[in-house]
Amino acid sequence: MVSTRSASAAAMTPGRDRASAKSSSSSSVSPPPTTPSPSQSQSQTTAVAAKTARRSTAAAAATAAVSAPGWSHIPPASTLFWMAVSLPLVAWDTGYVLLRPASMPGGSLHWPLWTPYALYGEVDHMYGFKQWNAGNGFTAAQGILNLIETLMYLAYLGLWYFTARPGPTTAKGRRVLTGRPGALAVLLGFSAAVMTVSKTALYWLNEYYSGFDNIGHNNLTDLVLLWIIPNGAWLVFPTLMIYYMGSEIVSGLTKASATGPTRGAKYE
Repeated sequence: MVSTRSASAAAMTPGRDRASAKSSSSSSVSPPPTTPSPSQSQSQTTAVAAKTARRSTAAAAATAAVSAPGWSHIPPASTLFWMAVSLPLVAWDTGYVLLRPASMPGGSLHWPLWTPYALYGEVDHMYGFKQWNAGNGFTAAQGILNLIETLMYLAYLGLWYFTARPGPTTAKGRRVLTGRPGALAVLLGFSAAVMTVSKTALYWLNEYYSGFDNIGHNNLTDLVLLWIIPNGAWLVFPTLMIYYMGSEIVSGLTKASATGPTRGAKYE
């Protein structure tokens, strides 16, 4: 009996081993990767397409807002060039005028920043000791207006730099101002340019009606090179700004008047 059970158990052992090996091999094989169902793939594709469409719509709207017919302002290259040149010079000139006599020859602040004014004070006595000793305050009063004018130009540049956006292809890569920031920038630029021309013209007229008391001693060459050309630039470029920005203001008001009364307008 014992030998019979042992034989039968031995006969059953290979079968068990084969079943155990089969089960272990089947458990060690990783399941095949699952592929997304057609509905999942379609939903993912739809989400990507919707996101792309939203971006395209926003970009198209921004481009249309700039390129659509209407009012906009693109600073001319001549305006940006003039401000880049004139604003540092005006700040330099205003500093000399308002810091006199320390900024004049012999003063503690004269060298090295205002050394060229030793010559210019001899060309134009409004900047020299003649009018300073006479107590003439015209140049200092003009210097205060220079400060206000410069702040207005800086506000114009700030609005353009911080609020303008890339323009259409017709803008040749320049940034465009639209809406209220654009209107405010043009108003500031136009007003500052009018101040510049008026102030410079007043300076010239003051010399004329004073019998050229401060510049009449110069010979023609010095007068042209050291007084007329440098001061004339403050008449030419701001006049161009007045023409350009004034035309934009008129154009914008004309278009606005065609759409009816503006909000907040009062009529008697």
